[in-house]
Amino acid sequence: MRVVCDRGALLDAVNVVSSVAASRTPKPQLTCVKLTASREGDAGELTLAATDGEIGLRLRTARVDVQEPGEALVPADKLKQIVAAEDHEPTLTLEGEDRTLHVKGENADYTLLGYDPSDLPRVADRSDFGSQGLKTRFDYPSDSMGDMIGMTLFATARETTRYAINGVLMRRKGKTLEMVATDGRRLAMAKGTVPGASKDDPDVSCIVPTKALSLLQRLVDSEDETVTVAVGDQKALFALGGGDDDAPRAVLSSSLVDGQFPPYEEAIPSDQTVKATFDKDMLHSAVRRAALLTNEESKGVRLAFRGEHKQLELSSHAPEMGEARVNVELKGYDGADVEIGFNPGFITDALRVMHDAEVTMELKDGRHAGVIRTSGNGFLYVVMPVTI
Repeated sequence: MRVVCDRGALLDAVNVVSSVAASRTPKPQLTCVKLTASREGDAGELTLAATDGEIGLRLRTARVDVQEPGEALVPADKLKQIVAAEDHEPTLTLEGEDRTLHVKGENADYTLLGYDPSDLPRVADRSDFGSQGLKTRFDYPSDSMGDMIGMTLFATARETTRYAINGVLMRRKGKTLEMVATDGRRLAMAKGTVPGASKDDPDVSCIVPTKALSLLQRLVDSEDETVTVAVGDQKALFALGGGDDDAPRAVLSSSLVDGQFPPYEEAIPSDQTVKATFDKDMLHSAVRRAALLTNEESKGVRLAFRGEHKQLELSSHAPEMGEARVNVELKGYDGADVEIGFNPGFITDALRVMHDAEVTMELKDGRHAGVIRTSGNGFLYVVMPVTI
């Protein structure tokens, strides 16, 4: 194998694909990236692939000059370090032979010892989208998919023995695509419409691991692309770019989280009696400022709504530290006065991922969960109160 690569494009590809490789495993091949150089006529491309046994990624880059096709399987972390270190080089040459890869710059030559390329377990490609075991397959706009991931991924559980909430529920109901995440104290749900779908299409749901969706979010960087989504009994597939005749730019495969996602629809309150409307940026700023005088022992912010004056007072108090009070004008208010405490980080997490300029908060009283919505109803966030 001999390939001349644009260093910047190679680094971008290596950074993404190397994040899939396992960091600790008794199988050293799973810590590697597989490089496959191919050429058809005058066109050449380099494909990078990696898997940790649960998640696999295949990524193509065309900014290469393939002089000799071939393959190599080398440690992901070392390849990433080498390509990043040669930051003064516009191009790098990759030469592979047997189980060795040479990475050459103008005045540097690195020799990486690797493994037989056939030792890496198979990584899914576009042929897998024709599998008869798939329960659903549909296309979705790339930028919209990225938005939905961003609006839910932050609410997943980080460390818990309840494995089902370590991922995001992805559910297709006819024309509607839903993504839902919860950590037991808050719940985030994003909705969208599947282009060209019918209301009679089957209801299919699965739980996609957090790591897989984080990778997908990094890959969906073009509003002109579509993501082809396919779901089977044990695996989900995502292909980005390409078309009927062209191979996808990237194919991500992931095993699904085994378990039963909580009945999230039951957690969404339907008896709220108070509705407040905010300028999103103003509320975001006020919560951050009120949270400045909180600590681990006293990390709640009190929200006191005054309907007569359409005003919200946010306050916090920490012993031996002091207290903060911030006032916000409400754009609209309907209901009785109410006071409630929230973890400020839970509120700012949600506001940070919203795109609408205006948001609403719905409450019942100071003891029950609050609901934050966007004006277009594409995002819903349920958050439990804290005692202050």
